[in-house]
Amino acid sequence: MTDCAPDDCRKGRPTAALAMLPWLLLGMGAFSNLFQDHTAHPVIAGLGLLAFNSLYIYVAVRAFVPSTRVSVSTRVALGLLAALTCALAIGYGGTWLLFFPLLGLATGAALRGRTLRWAGLVLGVTAGAVSVAHDGSLGLGVTYATLVSTAVTAALVSLSETVRELRSAREELARRAVERERLRFSRDLHDLLGHTLSVIVVKSEAARRLAPRDADAALAQITDIESVGRQALTEIREAVTGYREGSLATELDRARSALAAAGVTPVVDRSGPPLDAPAEALLGWVVREAVTNVVRHSSAGRCTITVTGTPERVRLTVADDGTGIRGTGRGDGASASGAPDGGTGTAAAVPGLGGTGLRGLTERLAAAGGRLTAGPGADGGFLVAAELPLAEPLLPALADLPLGRERNAQ
Repeated sequence: MTDCAPDDCRKGRPTAALAMLPWLLLGMGAFSNLFQDHTAHPVIAGLGLLAFNSLYIYVAVRAFVPSTRVSVSTRVALGLLAALTCALAIGYGGTWLLFFPLLGLATGAALRGRTLRWAGLVLGVTAGAVSVAHDGSLGLGVTYATLVSTAVTAALVSLSETVRELRSAREELARRAVERERLRFSRDLHDLLGHTLSVIVVKSEAARRLAPRDADAALAQITDIESVGRQALTEIREAVTGYREGSLATELDRARSALAAAGVTPVVDRSGPPLDAPAEALLGWVVREAVTNVVRHSSAGRCTITVTGTPERVRLTVADDGTGIRGTGRGDGASASGAPDGGTGTAAAVPGLGGTGLRGLTERLAAAGGRLTAGPGADGGFLVAAELPLAEPLLPALADLPLGRERNAQ
C-alpha cells in the first residue's frame, strides 16, 4: 500500500529524486576505508553506512511527492538520518564528515518554510562544530558545503514545484476554455436551429395547405423556406467561428414572418432611444427564443412584441393570447429568474421553464446586469419580459459568456 494521494501516485516518483542519488558517491571515501582497515569497528561502520544510504534514499524519494513528504514516516526517517550522520561523523571524522552535505541535501528536499530555516541553521552549526573539532579550520569547508547543499536543494525543489503548479494551472485553464467553448457552441446551436427549424416546419405546413388551392402562395412559402435555410447556413458558420453578430431589428422582422406563417397575428411596437450593439444582440436572442416558443407551444392567435426604453434601461416583452403554460411545456408559472412572475431575479432559472433556451437567456441577461421573467400573462397567455440596464457597459459581461464573442466585442 502507498500513502500518496491519487494524483501524486499517478505522476509517480518525480525524476528529480533520482538526481539526488549520485551524490551518495561522496560516501565512497568512507566505503573504501572499510576495506583498507582504516576504520575502527568496521562492522559497526559498515552497518552505519548501509543504514545511512537506505535512509537517505527513502527520504529523497518521498520528499518529492507532496503527500508523502509531510508524512510522519518521512520526518522520522529524516530525524534518524540526522542522528546517524552526527554519530558517524563524531565517531570517525575524516571522509565521514562528508555525510553532513548529504544530510543537507535530504533536509532541503524534505522540509519547507520556517521548519527548513531552523533545521538548516541547526545543521550548519552542528556540522561546523563537529568538523572543526576533527579537522580544525579545514572543517569550515564541510560547514560551507552543508549550508550550500541545504539552501540550493530547497531552492531547486521549490522551483520545480512552482513549475509543476504552473503547468497544472495551464492545463486547467485550457480545459475550462474548451468547456466554455462547448457551452457557447451548444447554446448557439440551440438558439439558431431551434428557431430556424420551427420556421421551416411552419412554412412547410403552410405550403402544404396552400398547394391544392393557391400554387402562387405555396410557391412564396417555399421561397421563404429556401431563404430561411440559406440564412441558417450563414448563421451556423458564424456560430462555429464564434463571431455571430445579432440585431434586434433583424430578429423583429424574422419574428413577423414566422408568426404570420404560423397563423399568429404579429404586433410589434418599438420606442425609445437607439440601442448599442451588445444590447441589440441580447434582446435579439430574447425575441428569437420567445417567438420560437410562441410558434411551437402557444396555439395563440395574436402575439405582441413591445420594446420600450430610456437612456438608462430598456424593456422587452413578448406576450401571446394562447394557452399559457398549461400543457405547453413552457414552465410552471414561476419566473425564469427563479422568483415569482414579476419579481426580481438572478441567473438561476427554474428547471423546466422554457428548457435550455430561457435558462440560457437568463444567464446572459444576468451577466449583463439585467433579468428575465417568464410566466402567465395578466390577461392569459404567456409573457416573457426582459430588462437590461444601458448606463453601464455590457461588453465585459458579454465577453465572459461562452456564446458572447460577438464581433462587436472584439
